[in-house]
Amino acid sequence: MSDVKEVLGLYSGDIFKSIEDNLSTITPNTLQEASIYLTKAGGKMLRPCLTLITSEAVGGSKEDALKSATAIELIHTFSLIHDDIMDDDDMRRGMPAVHKVWDEGLAILSGDTLFSKAFEIIVDCENADASRLTKTIGTVADACVKICEGQALDISFEGRYDVTEEEYMEMIFKKTGALIASATKAGAIMGGASDEVIDAMYDYGRLIGLAFQIQDDYLDLASDEESLGKPIGSDIAKGKMTLIAVKALSESEGEDHDKLLNILKDDNSSQEDIDTAIDLFNKYGSIEYAKNVAQSNVSEAKELLKILPESASKDALMDIADFVLERHS
Repeated sequence: MSDVKEVLGLYSGDIFKSIEDNLSTITPNTLQEASIYLTKAGGKMLRPCLTLITSEAVGGSKEDALKSATAIELIHTFSLIHDDIMDDDDMRRGMPAVHKVWDEGLAILSGDTLFSKAFEIIVDCENADASRLTKTIGTVADACVKICEGQALDISFEGRYDVTEEEYMEMIFKKTGALIASATKAGAIMGGASDEVIDAMYDYGRLIGLAFQIQDDYLDLASDEESLGKPIGSDIAKGKMTLIAVKALSESEGEDHDKLLNILKDDNSSQEDIDTAIDLFNKYGSIEYAKNVAQSNVSEAKELLKILPESASKDALMDIADFVLERHS
């Protein structure tokens, strides 16, 4: 896992500099500061790094895809700012959320600015093939629509305890997987790949994106509070319909089903309630089930990489797929 972090570090410096350069013209200063705040707070920059690595893996260079990668990270940051406002979350990446440092109005404007800047940056690629730019813009725009659809689906699940596995998987693809898929697809496009390879790289990103979110669900129960940055079982306390909860509710019956349902519905679940829910998840195998689904997605994603020629960048994509399951936060 440390090797993957080192690989990401080789690319993240160029991305951060590109972000700084492209946001330096924003005025007034308060809007500029709010817009770049979360980027300075850290983060793995997984999505834009995937764009650069994919470009190299298909025979292009990281320079070919740098502006597209920058745009991808700005879109991701925009979505985080707006998510925190909608969820009324106080913290992000161990720091106060943008709307807590400034006010909600400025936070919304900073998100909107990042969204707009993302497309401006892609269009501003000098000497880039026009057809590649058009495809990349379409790819990023499609991901933006899916992010909004995914967030709307997630909101619609609140208070619903009959969510199906199919509905859940659609929601996490749109909310999380779509932007990761667009990151790898954009890298393949800007690297000059064939349509067959572009499609394969989109599916690779989609699959590791699904695994990434399912792993988050798993870590909520299997990690530790220090690594996770929040209490263990917080998804249960919030009544969140994760794949684990969806599976357990669909498999359980009678008293067990009613007990689990009541815990998820309770806004004031105690630690004892959370422990009971975890016991029920284990009883019906839903934690192991979610872990297996994530592993299956990663295995399928790695199979898709066989279409690429051997290279250090291909190896990095293989390692990143494994990293999705090996991380602890």
